[in-house]
Amino acid sequence: MPVPTTREQFKDYCLRQLGHPVIQINIDDDQLEDRVDDALQYYRDYHYDGVEKVYAQHQLTDADITNKYLTIDPLITGITRILPLTGAQSTAYMFDLRYQLRLNELWDFTSSSYVNYEMTMQHLRTIELLFVGITPIRFNRHMNKLYIDWGWGTKVVADEYVIIECYRVLDPDVYASVWNDRWLKKYATQLIKKQWGTNIKKFGQIPLPGGVILNGKEIYDEADEEIKELEDAMLNDYGAPMEFQMN
Repeated sequence: MPVPTTREQFKDYCLRQLGHPVIQINIDDDQLEDRVDDALQYYRDYHYDGVEKVYAQHQLTDADITNKYLTIDPLITGITRILPLTGAQSTAYMFDLRYQLRLNELWDFTSSSYVNYEMTMQHLRTIELLFVGITPIRFNRHMNKLYIDWGWGTKVVADEYVIIECYRVLDPDVYASVWNDRWLKKYATQLIKKQWGTNIKKFGQIPLPGGVILNGKEIYDEADEEIKELEDAMLNDYGAPMEFQMN
């Protein structure tokens, strides 16, 4: 069978891992969809391959300035910072000190030293941090709103661009290889297995043709143990390392 590249193929793969179609898997289609969604949610929250670091641009509107927040793409799960503005209200033009340093000191790359330029830029950054500081931001992914604590009436104008450093989940409908992730396939299979055990364990041991006994509680317990092992592996082996950032 080909590797799963769609949601339907992914569900069929998980069911085959549990014995389908040789064994009837007693689970409703809605329950199957729910367990796949649960697996994707856990994968996006903890797996280092579940999200990507991007720099999203947002063009300010009059409504943004009035509301004093930005409406964020629901696929964005975390925001680390916003980059300094370089639009109509910034000073990154010919009268800006950084521009003049590059123009007068670094016009000839073969004879100029970068040492003075680098030291000057670090000094300017230190002054900026002391007297201006980093622009405070507030974000909660369940609200899809980015609050930026700056002077909305004076610092920014409509049509200016804000660059947002953020983390966005990988959409499996766009990046089909997500469906073939080894950990995700195992985790979703065990969630479906646990749901299967939950459905049938209330009826005790169910006899099948040929004298086979289907034990719902044993299926449930096996799946529950495997889920715990997979979640431990996620935290120990697949979690994204913490970033060390200096501004």
